[in-house]
Amino acid sequence: VETKGVEPRQIMYLNFEDERFVGFKSDDFQTLYETYLSLEEPKGKTYFFLDEIQNIENWERWVNRLYEFSDIKIFITGSNATMLAGDIASRLTGRNRVIELYPFSFAEFIHAKGTRIDKKSLFVPEIKASIIGHFNSYIKIGGFPEPIRTNDTAILQDYYRDIIYRDIAARYGVKHILELKELALFLASSQGGAISLKKLKDTISINSLTTVKKYLGYLEQAYLFIPVRLFSYSVKRQIYNPPKIYCIDHALAAQVGFRFSADTGKMLENIVCIELKRRGEEIYYWRDNSGVEVDFIVRRKTDIVAIIQVCHLIENINTRQREIRGILAAAAEFGLNRATIITSDAWDTEIIGDVRIDIVPIWKWLMEEDTIKAEE
Repeated sequence: VETKGVEPRQIMYLNFEDERFVGFKSDDFQTLYETYLSLEEPKGKTYFFLDEIQNIENWERWVNRLYEFSDIKIFITGSNATMLAGDIASRLTGRNRVIELYPFSFAEFIHAKGTRIDKKSLFVPEIKASIIGHFNSYIKIGGFPEPIRTNDTAILQDYYRDIIYRDIAARYGVKHILELKELALFLASSQGGAISLKKLKDTISINSLTTVKKYLGYLEQAYLFIPVRLFSYSVKRQIYNPPKIYCIDHALAAQVGFRFSADTGKMLENIVCIELKRRGEEIYYWRDNSGVEVDFIVRRKTDIVAIIQVCHLIENINTRQREIRGILAAAAEFGLNRATIITSDAWDTEIIGDVRIDIVPIWKWLMEEDTIKAEE
């Protein structure tokens, strides 16, 4: 293990999912810490990694005290709704930095499968074929580690049920769980759709718009669905227009959603959305007054730095013209001269006026880490 010059004795890792911690209480933390000091005799700063710490009630009291009186850095991880950012901030009194971990990216998926790929050789025929094969698997399996390890996606339904029943219904005291389930099912079946509160209310027969809004908030806070809002310089227009909704994992949405046929374009759009969020980008969709739309624009501070369209197949002339029309409108609006169309497998460049449009296959775009930098 790479320790960056830190002595192993200065590091302690504990996983509170381990059955040996059954019966462990917050009062036992001090005894554990003193035992560690006695056995390891660390010199200088120490580093604690505490995994699934939510299993120990009142853990934050010990962590706060430790930070107050010791030269220590603590990394805390958890995997359910008790570890939401707002809760951590309130428990750790200003001494915390929250890092959101998304399901595996495509590059991480390939790595987890034991494959090493030289990114400089993406278009060598054998390497390209290997990447496309992995991407076809990624579409089916998604980014959660256990399905990747076992090639069994049935567990995704268990994850979904745990989020609905444990992380949301039990946590927030939801009484009408059927309504919540119907809303989640509708969203999973409509990934990438912009759906108004009124339409959701009418579709799933919830009596109150306030309830719909509250349920959407729960689903977002539990990281099951991610809203992408319309970008506008008018706050009123932003509020008036509904967000587009994407699922945290495209394979999970496919497992629990209801569709008559696969909508590959929307699945690719979902993958791109989560990848942009994983990279820490602030993203919106955009639409002008005539209804011309762009799937994603990327904002950094006060500037729009990237325009991205996602399209399964670009060969159809009408489809190509529609995607380019949106790009040109957004480029004129934000003063950009570069944009990207992400497709299943097309690779091309088109220059219209002073706007360069890069058409790239999604597997290539996902393998690159500086896609937005190239567009600034």
